[in-house]
Amino acid sequence: MASDIRVDTGQQTHMDAQMGSNMPSEVPSAAEVATIFTPINLVLLSLFAVLAYMRLRPSKSAATLPQPPPATVFKVFTPPQLIPYNGLNDMPVYLAVRGHIFDVTTGRNFYGPGGPYQNFAGRDASRGLACGSFDEDMLTEDLQGPLDKLEDLGGEEMEALRGWEERFNEKYLVVGKLVPVGHPEAEEDEKKA
Repeated sequence: MASDIRVDTGQQTHMDAQMGSNMPSEVPSAAEVATIFTPINLVLLSLFAVLAYMRLRPSKSAATLPQPPPATVFKVFTPPQLIPYNGLNDMPVYLAVRGHIFDVTTGRNFYGPGGPYQNFAGRDASRGLACGSFDEDMLTEDLQGPLDKLEDLGGEEMEALRGWEERFNEKYLVVGKLVPVGHPEAEEDEKKA
């Protein structure tokens, strides 16, 4: 039984010889023992710690949040009230399609000043979109008169207009309703303001 007891020292081989045991030594020598604290492992561990810190540290931009855009309230507009929303003087860009007013400010490059559709900014764009014309003669001249009912347009033009309206509904926020001057809803809205 005494020969089965192993002493965990560097003298193990000497003891085996004294005891007359022919068993190989179970304790590896110091040269055979591998340690995880090698220089390369320490460098890799340090690199991992730095990368983990860089990834997990709070960013400086998280401390200051950007200002939210001003709240948009659904509003009733008459054609003269819609005119200022043409993108000039830092105003948003609105346009009307079949009575719905869309905020197209994010598409300012197209609908704002200098854009290919700039004539429609702050106006009812229904007739021009239906006819595929961006000329000013497609816009209603008399802003105090009735809205364009588009009754003289054909089926193909109305289909084109519905396609435009679908695109606007998918892409832009409806911010109001277009009514003629003197409409009861317009008068209510003016009293609230």
